[in-house]
Amino acid sequence: MPCCDPLGLCQYQTNKLVRIQSVRLGSLKWSLNGAILLVICVMMLWNRQYQEFDLVVSSVTTKVKGVAQSHLSGGGDVVWDVVDYSGPSQERNSFFVVTNVIVTKNQKRGKCPEVPRKGRLCRSDKDCERGAWEQQSHGIQTGSCVKFDVMKKTCEVSAWCPIETKTTPPRPALLAAAENFTVLIKNNIRFPAFNFIRRNILPQMNEAYLRSCSRGNDPLCPIFQLGDVVREAGEKFSTLAVEGGVIGILIEWDCNLDRLMHRCLPKYSFRRLDEKESNKTLYPGLNFRYARYNTVNGVEERTLYKAFGIRFDVMVFGQAGKFSFVQLIIYIGSTLSYYALTTVFLDWLIETSCYAADVGQKYSERKVESVRDGQQCILCVSYVDEKKLRLVKRSQKKSLQDVKTINVQPRKEDAGHLRAVLCLLQPDGSVDPDAPPPLAHKSDRNPKARRPAWCKCGVCAPSSLLQEQLCCRRSDGVCITSSPLFEQLALRRSLLEAILLYRDPLSLPVGELQTAALRHCAYRQYITWRFGVPPQDAHPVIPSCCVWRIREEFPSPDGQYSGFTPATMASMQACSNGEL
Repeated sequence: MPCCDPLGLCQYQTNKLVRIQSVRLGSLKWSLNGAILLVICVMMLWNRQYQEFDLVVSSVTTKVKGVAQSHLSGGGDVVWDVVDYSGPSQERNSFFVVTNVIVTKNQKRGKCPEVPRKGRLCRSDKDCERGAWEQQSHGIQTGSCVKFDVMKKTCEVSAWCPIETKTTPPRPALLAAAENFTVLIKNNIRFPAFNFIRRNILPQMNEAYLRSCSRGNDPLCPIFQLGDVVREAGEKFSTLAVEGGVIGILIEWDCNLDRLMHRCLPKYSFRRLDEKESNKTLYPGLNFRYARYNTVNGVEERTLYKAFGIRFDVMVFGQAGKFSFVQLIIYIGSTLSYYALTTVFLDWLIETSCYAADVGQKYSERKVESVRDGQQCILCVSYVDEKKLRLVKRSQKKSLQDVKTINVQPRKEDAGHLRAVLCLLQPDGSVDPDAPPPLAHKSDRNPKARRPAWCKCGVCAPSSLLQEQLCCRRSDGVCITSSPLFEQLALRRSLLEAILLYRDPLSLPVGELQTAALRHCAYRQYITWRFGVPPQDAHPVIPSCCVWRIREEFPSPDGQYSGFTPATMASMQACSNGEL
């Protein structure tokens, strides 16, 4: 539709369909469509594609309970309650439990030797810089080099003395009993789009239920034993407790808010979040330091704790869905494209050897219409000594006889044209269409000019136009113009007049225009006789010998001819249909 044509706005265009009457293809089509419909319905129900979804908004609070006792070297037995092992503070949606500890008691502000490290020993005061400090230092250097023990000397620092010397945690963990601690997780969720509120402590869970429930009896119990959490995460609590780690508690809410299928319950799962193997990471586990201060005889002292433990991160995610007519329509519209798979499969099946070859060829001819580039002129050539048609490109450098063939196609007989011609030839009865032409017959025309190099029959006339340099034969032999059938079909005046009268009953039988009409009708007769139904988008070319024989029979009064011009598709289609 041209963009500048206003009448084009009042037009409607639709696709062309090809209907094949076949029980096998019809059954296969509906079977595939039924299978696709079944898959679409199953996926719609499984993934709830008919619903509108909203993401969860959540808040989490925890409460840890448990008491443990440990023996500290130099400090005797120590009882740890929730205040001691929960650490100084709790992060959002997480809680920390101390499982191991290194204790340095009675630290006071003063001067003491630095803990020796590789490359940090000294020999004299010159090796120590006053006021210097490093990332791993415990204090600020005083500039003196003092003895750390009998064998080593280190720089003196101003710090909390004595300095913490132990770096590796005790094995086994001092608070291994934390395995039996419990935690109550309270999770409140909300879906704003549906104004729906729910918590993991369900309405039927009363105080008596919470005192006795466990995950072994009820997977919805909100009270968890720390040992069970670590075990379900695939870890061993006694090993993890030595250096600490991070465990994730995942709460998933997958809610269906439809009235008939209402369901909104939490699902708990656990996994380790930090590096599992300590030999593969630079700083394994999880630890931090804190201190407890007191005053003795007016002097401030502190006890330093390096705590190792497990941090539990509670992560809540999920969604809620509710029926939405709009989402259902969108899903149906998006899945209609899957039915194109049936068409693609059947087209492939028909065009391959898996189905009848003749059916595939007819189907392709009716469904596919080949259109070539308007700038590319494809010519069709028919030789009397070959049964097939050759397709060649129009060349500006070679004669048409010598141009390389790009495709070879079988010749398709036009049955309607053959029957009409036989009826018009019937009164004479002198030609048998099934009998081979007597090729030994010589043409009466003897061209005065010498034979061109591209001519194989010896009758063609020279031409300066490359597209007119074509012979009726591929190899040397007798010219087709010597055949009696050529005389009857292309040169018989009574036949051509009958054809012209059939096309235009009111045409004038005499005059100059009648001769030109007979000449062009002879051209069309030859094309339909030798080419049958020409391939689409290809222009049949009449050999030079035939063109000049027809021109001799029906000459132009002024001796001027238009020469070769590619026929339009409309006229070629009329010629191929045998419109006599």
